[in-house]
Amino acid sequence: MSKPIAIYYEQQHWFKPLFAELDRRGTSYVKIDATAQAYAIEDHPEERFSLVLNRMSPSAWNRGHADCIFYTLGFLDHLERRSVRVINGLRAFRTELSKAAQLSLLDSLDLPYPKARVIHRASQAVEAADGLRWPIVVKPNIGGSGAGVERFDTPEALEAAASAGELALGLDSTALVQEFIPARGSHIVRVEVLNGKYLYAIKVHIPGDTFDLCPADICRTTSGVDLNRAACPVDAPKTGLAVESYEPPPDVIADVERVMSHAGIELGGIEYIVDDRDGQRLYYDINALSNFVADGINVIGFDPFVKLVDWLEAEAAEAYERIHETALAEIR
Repeated sequence: MSKPIAIYYEQQHWFKPLFAELDRRGTSYVKIDATAQAYAIEDHPEERFSLVLNRMSPSAWNRGHADCIFYTLGFLDHLERRSVRVINGLRAFRTELSKAAQLSLLDSLDLPYPKARVIHRASQAVEAADGLRWPIVVKPNIGGSGAGVERFDTPEALEAAASAGELALGLDSTALVQEFIPARGSHIVRVEVLNGKYLYAIKVHIPGDTFDLCPADICRTTSGVDLNRAACPVDAPKTGLAVESYEPPPDVIADVERVMSHAGIELGGIEYIVDDRDGQRLYYDINALSNFVADGINVIGFDPFVKLVDWLEAEAAEAYERIHETALAEIR
């Protein structure tokens, strides 16, 4: 590679294992911190980067970095107009930013998902819940790490919260009023892809009604063994979540790969849940920001960051060859 790989991010703690693997290999890369970055319109990023890996998080608004989310939309557009190879580019990031769009995508592919309504005013919440099975949850359209999601068991409780201005509609003043799904076996499944193809899956065991299921923050196995603390963020919340490796059915893998292809997501994860009331599998979250499970070697049997960097290096080399061949063709 004649030019470095660029890692564009906002929450640096999640990507320490990625940086460590790049450093271990001596791979040429640069960090682009979204909270401090700026660019000139006449800039030519294609002359400086072999590719850009977009690791921007939609939950940035929950860390005081809401401005980065909308800034990133323009930056990704700029990169793509300059023909920069972007992993999880503009189409992927737009999918990440809208839970409503994610459900519309699932619906268009005839895949099952929790029944939901989309609102943009708190006063619409009670009427939107009509016809849904209770309990319901209200979740911000721009989410991330379960931020702002709240459960309501009765129409009266929802109406009281709406009247009191206590519903979190989120950054774009849009939210889902969605059926709450009781998880069979008290767990959800997260399926990860790399290069749009199945990489691994995990079961995340849920104690109670928590909505923050970030795999990088889960530092205990189902047998109660703490994972390698060096592989877990020092600020990981004490959620009580536990994780184990899982091999999903072939039709799930096919569903996930199809969704990611339509979403333009090359690196990410999809979560699904089995409704304990009727056994229906329901896909409910599409993630372009893939926070790999902590201590992958002890959970899934390999280090996903090694496979990620293998792929990044190959993609960077391919992008370089493509540019080189185009330049030679122009000379000829």
